[in-house]
Amino acid sequence: MEFKNHELIPEQEYEGVLYERRALRDREGNEVEGLFSVRITLNNPAQYNSYTTEMVKGVIAGMRRASEDRACVAVVFTAVGDKAFCTGGNTAEYAEYYAGRPEEYRQYMRLFNDMVTTILHCDKPVICRVNGMRIAGGQEIGMACDFTIAQDLAVFGQAGPRHGSAPDGGSTDFLPLFVGIEAAMESCTLCETWSAHKARRLGLVSRIVPALKVDGEFVPNPMVVTDRWLDDRGNIVHGESVTGPDRAAAKERLKSGEIDLSLLDREVDGFLFSLAMTMPGCLSKTVESVRKHKLEHWNRNKESNRAWLGLNMMNEGRTGFRAFHEGTKKCREADFLLLRRRLGEGGVWGEELIEEVLAKAHNKEMANG
Repeated sequence: MEFKNHELIPEQEYEGVLYERRALRDREGNEVEGLFSVRITLNNPAQYNSYTTEMVKGVIAGMRRASEDRACVAVVFTAVGDKAFCTGGNTAEYAEYYAGRPEEYRQYMRLFNDMVTTILHCDKPVICRVNGMRIAGGQEIGMACDFTIAQDLAVFGQAGPRHGSAPDGGSTDFLPLFVGIEAAMESCTLCETWSAHKARRLGLVSRIVPALKVDGEFVPNPMVVTDRWLDDRGNIVHGESVTGPDRAAAKERLKSGEIDLSLLDREVDGFLFSLAMTMPGCLSKTVESVRKHKLEHWNRNKESNRAWLGLNMMNEGRTGFRAFHEGTKKCREADFLLLRRRLGEGGVWGEELIEEVLAKAHNKEMANG
């Protein structure tokens, strides 16, 4: 049979995004004839797979292309390497081009919004294969997916208020649905990361698997508490960071091992086969029905959030992204306290205030060595 072509644009490659078909495998690991998954892979490991404008276009095109693939069972959305799934927007591009240009950033946010919407509208179930950090905008596009399967060294979190933005690209819409309002509020405002084990406990992640091999054996992430749920006072500690004298030993154990993502791939393959073992039309309808809860919040807020994020590039966004891009590993933040003092004194946003805040942050870094 000759099928109609429903694509909007011809197939093409986008720098920083890989698109490939992979054979579906049964539970014994054998290829299933004629059925596939589509893997859409962010390929910018040097910048922790942060997405450039071109990469956003590639994800949009990839999700649409996968939707039209009649032999595709599901999409796997992932990234190159074992350090990061995605750490959000490309801060070099933000700082050097979009900072101070609100209308340009507003157009960029049209593309970003379309990327999130295209994930939510994909005609195939979408699995986020979390190979490393899922932070900021990476967290947002990850939550737009239908399922998350992660290696347990991965961390999850936001970066907005610490770097001059608000997590309004999906996190303020989606995160309360996953983990409840209090946990979402804490994550979105304080920008402290969660371990994969904590993310699993809170309901943000479907499944996690070990990725650290020590002496040839897989072991759970030694940097988090995985062997008990409660401390001696009855507080939940499962998935929280190891503290006290045990932390140094945990770091040494982490350094002594090697990262191996074979269990992650095995888990993803098994999940794909489980999806394939359902009625395709009923599966699609079920996925779409559950997605409606995310879409209801996303569609209500995405345009006003886009407008605000554009305007924010004149002041706090401009300052925060420059601080991150121009700083070093020791300090990638503005001088928050100086900024608050200047504004409290009646200071006016502009080049002079921005440069002072950035300079003070840099000088503090130099003084602290």
